[in-house]
Amino acid sequence: MQTISVAQLKARLDAGEVVHLLDVREPYEHEGFNIGGVLLPLGNIQRMDTDAVEGWKGEEVICYCRSGNRSGQACLMLETAGFTNVKNLAGGMNAWQERFGQ
Repeated sequence: MQTISVAQLKARLDAGEVVHLLDVREPYEHEGFNIGGVLLPLGNIQRMDTDAVEGWKGEEVICYCRSGNRSGQACLMLETAGFTNVKNLAGGMNAWQERFGQ
């Protein structure tokens, strides 16, 4: 599993690059603050309920959560499910908000 820093991701987003963002937090966390990712909670991934992002298998997928722990787990599970280019956002939304605010 690879990682990407919040600064690297923000630079790519600011440049207009289209990236597949996957928010593996719970719905209430996603509603509170998110950076535009598709919501697919870790529990769904654990059950291999990944139909919503099945088309991303051969694409780069950047997973994020609050701190980087759940998204790290999600990355490993997605790799097992056949996703070939999965990255974990280091520090998650905590790092994003610390660096860039809301």
